[in-house]
Amino acid sequence: MWRALAALPRKKTLPRARRARLGAVFAAMLAGTVLLAACASNSPNAHKDFGPEGAYAWVNRLSWGANPASVATATKMGRSAWLEQQLHPTDRVLPAAAQAQIDAMRISKEPMPVLLRELTASNEAANALTDDAAKQAARTAYQRELNELAQQAESRALLRSLYSPAQLQEQMTWFWLNHFSVFQGKRDIRAMVGDYEDQAIRPHALGRFRDLLGAVVRHPAMLRYLDNDQNAVGRINENYARELMELHTLGVDGGYQQADVQTLARVLTGLGVRVQEDDAKIRPALQAQYVHTGLFEFNPARHDPAPKTLLGQPLKAQGLAEIDEALDRLARHPSTARFIARKLVTFFVSDEPPQALVDRVAKAFLHTDGDIAKTLKALFDSPEFSASLAPANNGFKDPVHYVLSGVRLAYGDRPLEDTGPVLGWIRRLGQPRFGHVAPDGYPLVASAWNGSGQLATRFEVARAIGTTDRGLFGAATPAPPSLSGPWFNQYMAPRLSPATRDALAQAKTAQEWNTFLLSSPEFMAR
Repeated sequence: MWRALAALPRKKTLPRARRARLGAVFAAMLAGTVLLAACASNSPNAHKDFGPEGAYAWVNRLSWGANPASVATATKMGRSAWLEQQLHPTDRVLPAAAQAQIDAMRISKEPMPVLLRELTASNEAANALTDDAAKQAARTAYQRELNELAQQAESRALLRSLYSPAQLQEQMTWFWLNHFSVFQGKRDIRAMVGDYEDQAIRPHALGRFRDLLGAVVRHPAMLRYLDNDQNAVGRINENYARELMELHTLGVDGGYQQADVQTLARVLTGLGVRVQEDDAKIRPALQAQYVHTGLFEFNPARHDPAPKTLLGQPLKAQGLAEIDEALDRLARHPSTARFIARKLVTFFVSDEPPQALVDRVAKAFLHTDGDIAKTLKALFDSPEFSASLAPANNGFKDPVHYVLSGVRLAYGDRPLEDTGPVLGWIRRLGQPRFGHVAPDGYPLVASAWNGSGQLATRFEVARAIGTTDRGLFGAATPAPPSLSGPWFNQYMAPRLSPATRDALAQAKTAQEWNTFLLSSPEFMAR
C-alpha cells in the first residue's frame, strides 16, 4: 500500500523516515478491524431518541456527512421530528455567501433555452468562418463556454450539498441524477446539465416517482443523451426505450421482451429537442397535437400513430398522451417497484440488500403510488436499517460521500470561496457529477471504490483536507482544521478500532492527526 502512496506525485516530498512511518501507520489502520461492533449503540432509545451515537450514525447516513452543527440539530429535534423534516424539507436556506455565489452564476441568471440558443448561434457562426485560424479560435471559445456552464452546474450542486439543511434531499438529488444518468461530454449537454438537475431531478427527488420519470423523459438533456431526438417514424432509434426499461424502471430482469423495447421506441417517436425559438411547420391536421415548450418538442409528424401493445396490454391514447400512458404503466409496474427498492436499500443499507427489506420497501412504493418520501420512511423505520447503523455493519463511502463528508467535518458551515479544489478531489477519485459515460450511472457498491489505488488517492485527499484550508477560502490566512476535541471524543472516538486509535496516538502534529483520522477505515465507512 505505501509503495502505491509513495509513487504518487506530491507538491512537497516528506523525509523518507517520516514517509515510512506514515505508511506503516496507514497500513495498520487498513489492515485492522474496520469498525468495532462492540461500539455500536444497542440501546432501544438510540433508535427512538437518538442517543449520542444514534444521532451521529443517523446524520452520517442520511446527510453528506456528520459534523457538530448537524448532529446538534438532530439531537435537539429528536429522531422523529428530524426525520420528518428531512423527508419533507421546508428549510433549504444556504449561508448568504454560498447563495451569493450561486446567484452570480450564468446558469442561475439565464434560462437554459436562451443559453443554448446563444451558444448554437455562436457555433454556427464559427463553422461559417472561412479563415482556419479564426474558425479554430471561435470553436475553442464555444467549447470553453460549454465547459464553464458545466463547471457552474457542478459548483452549484457542491455548495448545496455542503451547506443545505435539507441534506436528505441533496442526497436523493444525487441518487436520482445517478439513476437517470446523463454524460455531459456528449454534444451540447454541458449547457443542459444544470437545468436538468434543477428542473427535472431536484423538485421531484422526494416526490412521486411518476412525476420524476415524466420530467426526465421531457428534458432535452436526456432526449439528447440517449438519441431520442433522432427517433422518428420510419427511422426508429431504440436507445432511450431500452435504457428506460432496463435502467430507469423495470430493470434488466423486469419481465419485458425485445418486442416491448421496439414498441416503446415507437411510442417515444416524436419526442425531441428544438433549439429554434419558432415552432416547426406542421400540417393543419396535426397542429393541435404539436407541443413546443422551451427546448422540448413533441412533433406528431415524427410520431408513429399505429396501434401498439406494451407489456401485453394495448395502449389506448394517441400522440403525447400515448407516451404518458406508457410511462404510467412502467412507473406502476411491480418490477419497477422491486428495482427501485433494491437500489434504495443498496444505497442506504447494504451492498447485499436483505430480500425481506427489499420486498417491504417495494410494497410501500406500490401502495403509495411511488411516493418517494413515504417509501424512504418505510426503509428508515425498518429494523434492518437500524441494524446497519452499527459500526460493524456500515457500508463504504463512494468518492463523493468521502470528500463531502471530509469537508463538512473539517470546515462545518464556513462557505467555500473556491469550489475548484473540492471538485478536483472528487474528479481525482473518479466520480465527477455528470461524468459517467455509460447510462448505468456510477456503481453503488464498495467493491467499485475500495481498491488500493483508490485508497492511496484518498490518503492524499485526506492530507489535503486535514493539513490546510489553503485555496478554499480566498485570502484568509491558511490554517489546518481542528478535528480533535470534546465532540470527537463523544461521537467519533467510541466507534474507532484499536488500530485507528494506535495510529492517532502516533501522530506528531495536528495535521498528521487529521490526516490519519480522515483516511481511517472508520471515516471511510458510511
